[in-house]
Amino acid sequence: MKVGKMVNEVILHLGRKPATVRYPFEKIEMPEGYRGRIIYEAGACTGCRLCEKDCPAFAIEIIEVGEKQFVARIHYDRCIYCAQCVESCHKNALSISAEYELAEVDPIVLPLTAYELF
Repeated sequence: MKVGKMVNEVILHLGRKPATVRYPFEKIEMPEGYRGRIIYEAGACTGCRLCEKDCPAFAIEIIEVGEKQFVARIHYDRCIYCAQCVESCHKNALSISAEYELAEVDPIVLPLTAYELF
């Protein structure tokens, strides 16, 4: 390896703006159509289980907790964020967010309403 080639590259890139973002300190806005965390609204769910049937990763379970009361248990460790469940839900009980920081201690994250019902 010749030293001259490396020096030329260093000089060439000294005046350029960095291609990366200082991630923990600077948050970037996700582009339109980004598929992040799946959001479940329990009040709109009718328990038809279409989302559960259409999920290719078997990441959604619909649980009946009362008469006409349903809770979706979403396994984020299985989810491939394809948004097929969102498209198949006719009652708009599922939606996607632009959230990309999805690290969790518990692989199964229940919505807040599920904790109140159990």
